Amino acid sequence: MLLADAQESDVLEREALKRVLPSVDGIVLASTRMTDSSIRMIAKQRPMIVLNRAVPDVPSVVTDIPRGMRRAAEHLGMLGHDSITYVAGPEASWTDGMRWRQLQDAAVELELTVRRIGPYPPIVNGGMRAVAEFLEHPTSAVVAYNDLIAIGLMRGLQDRGVQVPQDVSVVGIDNVFGADLVTPGLTTVAAPVRSLGTIAVRNLVALIGGADSRVGEAIVVPVRLVVRASTAPRDAGVRRR
Repeated sequence: MLLADAQESDVLEREALKRVLPSVDGIVLASTRMTDSSIRMIAKQRPMIVLNRAVPDVPSVVTDIPRGMRRAAEHLGMLGHDSITYVAGPEASWTDGMRWRQLQDAAVELELTVRRIGPYPPIVNGGMRAVAEFLEHPTSAVVAYNDLIAIGLMRGLQDRGVQVPQDVSVVGIDNVFGADLVTPGLTTVAAPVRSLGTIAVRNLVALIGGADSRVGEAIVVPVRLVVRASTAPRDAGVRRR
């Protein structure tokens, strides 16, 4: 097994694949930044499974993004938040575009207002960098591209004297290790990362063994909302101020 980290670069990704193609029997692309045409071209050379992105004519495994974003929006709406900021991740990320689109759709149905800031790197420092832009036009609630951005945002807000969740409620995505260890514990849309990897590898091994390729709709893995202490009723912050 070979593992390559492309560092958010489609160029590095293509170069790595070019080097390893002669040596591998199959490929799992996780959160790829390459174009659909480049992915399809490589898929003609080796069996391939794409994770976290739906690519026409290539077997793909994705999380249930529409359900996840709706659950996040419903949760914040039930807490009285009527305006939400989405802190975007990498600009080339298919997942980022889908999350923003589905959050917009959920907001229309729930009569909420949403806006987008970013893009920012999907790391803690990316979330800290987002604080300045967020505070130019703050909202009472935030949904971040992933948990790392959400954790960085909370840290940056607290450094500025803005309390979470008393002043701003924050929701992350992925439920990474440590999301329950930060203060406050992070409310997040839990993605079953282990299940994603298991499904991808089992399907890839089957393809290598000669199974028919499933190139219709992507395999969709369910998600769930994990509520912790980073979200609270909007009225709590209003009373405090």
